Amino acid sequence: MTVTDEFTRLTGQFRGELIAHCYRMLGSVHEAEDVVQETYLRAWRSYGGFEGRSSVRTWLYRIATNACLTALERQGRRPLPSGLGAPAGDPYTAGITASELPWLEPFPDALADGDPAAAAMSREGIRLALIAALQHLSARQRAMLILRDVLDWPAADVADLLGTTTTAVNSGLRRARAQLARALPAQDELAEPAEPVSRAVLDRLAAAFEDADVTALAGLLRDDVVLEMPPVLTWFSGRPMVIRFLAARVLTAPGEFRTVPVTANGQPALAVYRHRCAHAIVLPAVTATGIARITVFLTPDLFGAFGLPPVYAATPAGLAGLSL
Repeated sequence: MTVTDEFTRLTGQFRGELIAHCYRMLGSVHEAEDVVQETYLRAWRSYGGFEGRSSVRTWLYRIATNACLTALERQGRRPLPSGLGAPAGDPYTAGITASELPWLEPFPDALADGDPAAAAMSREGIRLALIAALQHLSARQRAMLILRDVLDWPAADVADLLGTTTTAVNSGLRRARAQLARALPAQDELAEPAEPVSRAVLDRLAAAFEDADVTALAGLLRDDVVLEMPPVLTWFSGRPMVIRFLAARVLTAPGEFRTVPVTANGQPALAVYRHRCAHAIVLPAVTATGIARITVFLTPDLFGAFGLPPVYAATPAGLAGLSL
């Protein structure tokens, strides 16, 4: 076995969980993939000096976390539109697009296949609400909280990685948890029904989009539903406002949209094609009392990360082999 083969055998199994980890740190699936690529390059270059004082997995996490911290020095937080201003007061307003902002991105669950960290913490560690809330923490606070609360690292190991003391880690972690609690939505917004119920709601949401059935869609929404569509700055709050906007500007004719079920951020989601072209990834926050939030990522470039083609296939056979 060559050194290259040995390195690949020892490190390759952790790629999925490293992408998930970097996504938690960065809020961008594209940037997470780039950082993981850089992580493996750094690891390969230093592999000859690896003495096995820690596990290969821990060693890779150290490299990846430091690469994320460096990346975060170059960028600000990745927001959603609801974190930047008040909701629109006119449902017929034209949306203002800000493509230059580093927006939060969804995470395709298939990229984290084999992620033991995700299995241990169920799916909560990549929920969109949590990733959005993490954006309010500093880079070091994010690292402390993710390493301690998500990956269950000992405080001493986190302190060693960050070049600080265990006392400082515990103190920083208390502040990070308090700040995260303030940034997270109310608990009733996060409470989800069983997966079959969520899937059934997703099917009804897909049918409403494809049929341009505003009435059916309204029946799925909570009174306090929020609709946001990055990179569009404009967002809407409340069922009447959301429905009027969608009826006037989105769901204007049946057959304009086609949908494909996907899984993103640990929850059922939709990839939406408009006029057969890749259009948006839609994440509905489904609760026991209805859909509380619809986040529409108007970024066709995301379809590749979900293993989807840029043009809608004419028949189900055309989607064969995709991870749906």
